[in-house]
Amino acid sequence: MSYTTLRSTHTDQGVLSVVMDAPPRNLIGPELVRDLVDLVSELETGQDIRVVVLESADPDYFVPHVDLTKVAAYTAEAAKAGGPGDASLGMLWHRLSELPVVTIAKIRGRARGAGSELALACDMRFAALENAVLGQIEVGTGAPPGAGGIQHLARLLGRGRAMEVILGSEDFDARTAERYGWINRAVPDADLDAFVARLARRIASFPAEGVRTAKRVLNELTLPAADGFRADAIRFRDLVTAEAAQTRMKTLFAQGLQTRGPLELNLGDRLGDL
Repeated sequence: MSYTTLRSTHTDQGVLSVVMDAPPRNLIGPELVRDLVDLVSELETGQDIRVVVLESADPDYFVPHVDLTKVAAYTAEAAKAGGPGDASLGMLWHRLSELPVVTIAKIRGRARGAGSELALACDMRFAALENAVLGQIEVGTGAPPGAGGIQHLARLLGRGRAMEVILGSEDFDARTAERYGWINRAVPDADLDAFVARLARRIASFPAEGVRTAKRVLNELTLPAADGFRADAIRFRDLVTAEAAQTRMKTLFAQGLQTRGPLELNLGDRLGDL
């Protein structure tokens, strides 16, 4: 398929590399969501792809967060993945998790908010030790995570650490994220590409039905139920439009939110200073 914000390449037999390239900083907006809906649809029906590796063209930003000026527009695009009743990023990400192919997030730079949730929806996450930053920043802006962050992190991290991550809204380096269980491994940046490529090739070389069956059973045991994602999306929409969140976001936009500068680079720290 033809995409506007994604570059897809068959790197090896059965392995598809997908590079998100939505300048200026890979914000989740309608164009990126539209392409991801199309990608997921393609992967549901295709038989030649065994493993997908998802990464960013921007070394500073995997996906920083949603475009807060285009919530209605990207939500309308997300609705195309599951109908009006499932018009949310959380349900699109949940559909990604249920794909018969194996998905690997390769993280460099900042993966915050819905960007972290996109990575969490993948089956595995590997991050550059020196430069990857993960954060669930939503509570710091006045709303809870709405696209799976609560559902996944509570299961991966346990109650106490999930509370720390979500309620604290701070940035976490790759080493800490690995220790907490947020990512599979923190890998030196110089070794990350080769490490992920080897794992992807290895999985893709195994008999397809064995891989798909094992993933399906693991999902049955560990993947949060869809109703949790639906409920979180409603809570996010209700609170992100409330006065408290709007006031905080107005302040953040005045300080440089969604521009390439120190606020976005250090957003987790800056949220505590508002």
